[in-house]
Amino acid sequence: MWDWFINFLTDILAGLAGFVGDWGLAIILLTFIIRLLLTPLTMKSTKSSAKMQALQPRMMEIQERYADDPTRQSEELRKFYSENKFNPLGGCLPMFLQMPVFFALFTVLQKVPAEAHFYGILDSLSQSVSGAISANGWQGAIVYILLDVLFGVLTLIPMLLNTQNSAPEQASQTKIMGVVMAAMMMWFGWSVPVGVVLYYDTSAAWGVIQQVFITQRVMESIKAQEAERLKNQPVQVDVVRKERKQRPHKKD
Repeated sequence: MWDWFINFLTDILAGLAGFVGDWGLAIILLTFIIRLLLTPLTMKSTKSSAKMQALQPRMMEIQERYADDPTRQSEELRKFYSENKFNPLGGCLPMFLQMPVFFALFTVLQKVPAEAHFYGILDSLSQSVSGAISANGWQGAIVYILLDVLFGVLTLIPMLLNTQNSAPEQASQTKIMGVVMAAMMMWFGWSVPVGVVLYYDTSAAWGVIQQVFITQRVMESIKAQEAERLKNQPVQVDVVRKERKQRPHKKD
């Protein structure tokens, strides 16, 4: 199945390269096609994330109330998810669906012609940043290095955008995590084919633009709707019935 997917992706990329006359542009077009196909799921994921943020105070309340009873806590959270039609993993699906393409490109780029380039800007899409430095020196590999830095920056930006409406402590933790993730991605991008980095940069840039102009508005709208709905929900009282004990009988 994986081999079939590799061959299928290679054929698509080769077809796009033949159509536009450039392998780098073909990778960018492939990224656009994948992102367009995932747009409905991405919007669904955005709504799920917004709903999670709106429901977060209630979920924390349940976790605190039943902190000493993990079994009851899990039951109450499942009940809460069911009543509010919420799936905690709903926001992760688009990312999971993109991962096979991301990893398949490692193998695909080993099959492209050695002269496959991006309009002469990148001499070889199968070359890594470290390989380009070894072959051309730091000055000759400047574009490769910039793409790798962009790899880290585009990893950091979405996380910074997500801190805008967060509590100060949570925002600080997210920023630290974002910096660590950005550094890890640049380290990862240093040794992989630059075509993979080009794919990620294009996809991440699309995601940032979408988040700034579309996602934030959708999230604010959904969060407002959920907040209003929760506000109008009847207050549920958690009643725990005590066991009825028999009264002692008087002896005659």
